[in-house]
Amino acid sequence: MTRPRLTERILAARVQRAMQGRVRQRRTITRRDGVRYEVDGRWLTNFCGNDYLGLSQHFAVVDALQNTAARDGAGSGASHLVCGHFASHDALERELADWLGAPRALLFGSGYLANLAVMQALLTEDDVCVQDRLNHASLIDAARLAGCKLRRYPHVDPEGALRQLRTVPEGAAMLATDGVFSMDGDVAPLRELSLVARVQQALVYVDDAHGVGVVGPEGRGCVADAGLDASGVVQLATLGKALGGYGAVVLGSDDIIGHLAETARPYLYNTALPPGQAASSLAAVKLARRDHWRREKLQSLIAHFRSTALFRDLPLLPSTTPIQPLMCGDEKRAMAITTALEAQGFWVPAIRPPTVPDGRSRLRITLSSLHTQAEVDLLVDALSWARDAVEMGYSAGTAVA
Repeated sequence: MTRPRLTERILAARVQRAMQGRVRQRRTITRRDGVRYEVDGRWLTNFCGNDYLGLSQHFAVVDALQNTAARDGAGSGASHLVCGHFASHDALERELADWLGAPRALLFGSGYLANLAVMQALLTEDDVCVQDRLNHASLIDAARLAGCKLRRYPHVDPEGALRQLRTVPEGAAMLATDGVFSMDGDVAPLRELSLVARVQQALVYVDDAHGVGVVGPEGRGCVADAGLDASGVVQLATLGKALGGYGAVVLGSDDIIGHLAETARPYLYNTALPPGQAASSLAAVKLARRDHWRREKLQSLIAHFRSTALFRDLPLLPSTTPIQPLMCGDEKRAMAITTALEAQGFWVPAIRPPTVPDGRSRLRITLSSLHTQAEVDLLVDALSWARDAVEMGYSAGTAVA
């Protein structure tokens, strides 16, 4: 038997991606100032980040990071259960649980780790996890790695979720969904899904990475916006989106969070976040709770962007969140538009397969409270121009690149 060489497989996959025009390349940021980023030696206005409330550069957030690092060091030095759990970690967990109305919170190094921890610790091969078809990759990977049965239902379709739960009547069940879907910007029908879960005796798990901070009363996320009792569901809130930092927390009942803390491998065997990072996220949470004007300004910018973009016949998906996808269809068209935008000083990368399905390529435009209305107007002008320029190029038989 001759085994395939991994190096040959890697090379073949790289060649295939190159032929499809799907080679991904990192962009190096050398400086940033608000929404202005210096990228590869050129200043661009960023409309693609997830810093929705503009907290990642806030002086109080940065100050908390620096002061705590000066006192407690650059890293935690161990996992939480060995000697890596600092007072800043504990304070952050308590603050988030209080804000989101949950009995208890548990801090993780990332949302990816947190999703894996939840499913690995709660589900077995005899159980089922039913998920929205457009859930984040980390939820899908987590279910597969947990070894449970994975069933997926049509996007935002509670009846589809019910049908899938009924196909596996044995074992425990979890119904998992994004709160805000990261590529479409729409919101899961959590109230209807919770009713389905109640009928089927399933645990509801909401990955609210893009909801906490910007959606619902006082920015408490999609669970609060749906009027659900936070103690009756398990939810994930990331610290790297609206809160501008890094890491994630899982929130739920004392029993579930205690079980995760004692059994979840991504928690037990992973070094705790640096204490300075936890302190900076704590400062960001307090600002998010206090500064309601940030959400008010953000919602005003979202409404203004949508009205002006739709007036120009720009094909937006229906979304009331900071994620505003502009559909391009063909991935070459999406790449041509993003190239034309960058020539005008705007950073809006194209999202294309395999991140989204074939024929569903788009520009994922994101808004922040740091943006001004004038910057939004300039973006809409640039989008309209780039769309027209690319369409003219296609009509002539050549794509703008």
